[in-house]
Amino acid sequence: MEKALVLKDITKRFPLVLANDRISLDLYWGEVLALVGENGAGKSTLMKIVYGLQPPDRGEMWVDGRPYRPKSPMDAIRAGIGMVHQHFMLVEPFTVLENLVLGLEPGSPLHLDLDAARRKAQALMDRLGFQVPLDERVENLPVGVQQRVEILKALYREARILILDEPTAVLTPQEAEELFRFLRAYVAQGNAAIFISHKLKEVLEVSDRITVIRDGRVVGTVPKEGTTLEALARMMVGREVVLRVEKAPARPGETVLEVEGLAAPPRLKGVSFRVRAGEIVGVAGVEGNGQTELVEALAGLRPHQGVVRFLGQPLPPSARKVRALGVSHIPEDRLARGLVLDFSVKENAILGDQQERPFRGFLGFLDDGAMEAHARRLVESFDVRPRSTALSARRFSGGNQQKIVVGRELLRGPKLLIAAQPTRGVDVGAIEFIHRALVEARDRGLAVLLVSADLNEILALSDRILVMYEGRVVGEVAPEEATEARLGLLMAGVTP
Repeated sequence: MEKALVLKDITKRFPLVLANDRISLDLYWGEVLALVGENGAGKSTLMKIVYGLQPPDRGEMWVDGRPYRPKSPMDAIRAGIGMVHQHFMLVEPFTVLENLVLGLEPGSPLHLDLDAARRKAQALMDRLGFQVPLDERVENLPVGVQQRVEILKALYREARILILDEPTAVLTPQEAEELFRFLRAYVAQGNAAIFISHKLKEVLEVSDRITVIRDGRVVGTVPKEGTTLEALARMMVGREVVLRVEKAPARPGETVLEVEGLAAPPRLKGVSFRVRAGEIVGVAGVEGNGQTELVEALAGLRPHQGVVRFLGQPLPPSARKVRALGVSHIPEDRLARGLVLDFSVKENAILGDQQERPFRGFLGFLDDGAMEAHARRLVESFDVRPRSTALSARRFSGGNQQKIVVGRELLRGPKLLIAAQPTRGVDVGAIEFIHRALVEARDRGLAVLLVSADLNEILALSDRILVMYEGRVVGEVAPEEATEARLGLLMAGVTP
C-alpha cells in the first residue's frame, strides 16, 4: 500500500509543556487509522499541525510522497486534507449549499454560480451514499445531519485525507453506524482517514490500525485484529484500567427530586419524573432535545414553568439558593460554567460556596488556610495531577479539570447531584475514576440525575433510564431491558 501521509519527528513545545515529542506515523491510502490517547497526550496539537493551524518546531511531513509544509488550513485543503471538528464549523443561518461553497464561491464576483455547486454536491452525495437537504438552513438540521454537512464540506473541497475529531459525540448509535459505513466506503474508494475518539469500542469497530499517544510520544501502533479494549486502555494510560463499572443493585430511599410538567424555552416542553436517594437516574438523548434546559432549570439557572420539589419543598428559582439547599451541579461545559480558568485550584475548589463556612472567615474575608486544606483534600481524594493547589485551572488537562469540578461538587456533601455530561471529552483513566466516584456517592445515599449523550455511560451507571426527544420524555427503560438499539430508536423519536 502507498502512503497517504507521513509524519517524521514532529515536535511541538509550549511553555512548560512538550506537547509532541518526535512523533512519527504513517497513514496509508485505503485505511482508517485511529488516533487515541489520554487528554493532554498531544493528539489535538498533532492534528492542528497537520491541518496547518499550528507550525511544528521541528519535523517533516509528506502527502502522497510530496513534501508538505502547511502555513494555513487553506494549504491543507489544497493538499487534499479535510478536517471535521468536534464542534462544527458551520454558519447556522446559511443553507447547506451556502456553507459548502463558503470561501470557494463558484462563478465570478458578479455572479455566484450555485447551480454548478449544486451539481457537484449532488454528485458527491450520490457517490458516497448519503443525502443532506442542500436548501435547508443549517440551524434547522439535527446534529447528525449537521455532521454530514461538515463531512460533505470537506469532500466538496476534494479532500482525499479526512481527519475526524470525536465524530460520534453527538450521534445516536444508528447515526454512528451510518458514519462508519460512510468511512468504510470512503477509504474503499482509495482515500484515507484519521479517526480520533475516546470511545475504544468504536475505535476497534471502524479502524484498520490504531496509533496510541501518551505524554506526547507514540507508544505503539497496533492492528485492529487481535487487539482488545483492555490492551488499548493499558497502552493509553500505562496501567491496568477497569472498563466495566462494578456496582451493587441500588437501594433507593425517599424521593429527593420530584418534577411535574417542567418546561423551559426554547426546547423543554414538559417533563415529569422523580429521583430517589441512593439511585442514579440516567437521561439519554441526542443533544439539543431539551437536556440543557432541563439541567439549567433544575440548577436555578433558567426560568421555567411547572412544579419542582426538593425533599417535598418547592425549589427556589435561584442558583445560589438551590445550591445552599444541598444541590450540586456538574455543568455540561466545564470551561464555560464549571471553572474560572485563570483561578487556581484552591480558588476553583470553593466556587459557589465562597460565602459559606469555613471559607468565609473574619469580617467576611476568605480564610486562606481553610481554602488550602479543602483544595488539598480535593486533589488527593480525586487524584488530580499535578498535585498542585496553586496552578491555574487552564494548566491542567481536560480530564484533570473535570476531576476538579466533580470533586468540588461531591465534597460539598450534597443530597442531590445533577451531573450533565460528566465525562465529556475526558480520557479512559479519568472516566474510570469519575464513574467510580458517582457509584460510591450513590451507595452513600446520594440522589443522582445523570444527563449524558454517551449511551455506554448511561447503560453502565443508571438504575433507571429516561429517554428525551424533542423536549419530552418519550420512554423509561429498566437497565436490564435496555440495549443500544432500543435506546437509539427512542432517541430518534421512534416509540413502540
